[in-house]
Amino acid sequence: MVTDPRVPRPRSRYDAPMITTAQVERALATIPDPEMPISITELGIIDGIDLEPTASGAAIVRIALLPTFVGCPALDMIERQIVEKVTRLDGVERVEVRVIYDPPWTVDRISESGRASLREHGVTVPSPGDAPAGGSTLVKLRTSAVPCPFCGSTEIHLDSAFGPTRCRSIHYCDACRNTFEHLKRV
Repeated sequence: MVTDPRVPRPRSRYDAPMITTAQVERALATIPDPEMPISITELGIIDGIDLEPTASGAAIVRIALLPTFVGCPALDMIERQIVEKVTRLDGVERVEVRVIYDPPWTVDRISESGRASLREHGVTVPSPGDAPAGGSTLVKLRTSAVPCPFCGSTEIHLDSAFGPTRCRSIHYCDACRNTFEHLKRV
């Protein structure tokens, strides 16, 4: 069958450029966490991205969002920012954000670049795999060998088990006399 190039063909769902997961991930990486100096992707709260093609050629983008804890006060703001950023991408018909709580978020989900950025801002994070044996969900309030993000000393002590948010504690470095925040293993 030969088609005449002068005759416009009907629009097909395959004509529009399909949005990719990588494009969505790049857009999400520009959204800062409201409480931490890292992006929501570095924080590890994006659990999945699903693309569903539609008849229009664009896609419905479904994003699974895993909050750091139940009752996170910034959750609505983060959801709005996700919808706003991803909706602006070419090839997106609609964005749906689904909040999930299983699997639970842990500090192990924070990326290496996120950990480095937090350290630069005076916030320390437990090392990946430092979770208590047996899968316990108890939060250890006393920590040893949490290095100071400013001088690297381990001569620190817990100043307050409660920081500016539920997931942070305040520590004091005896060597350089700076206080710093430490993310709790929640």
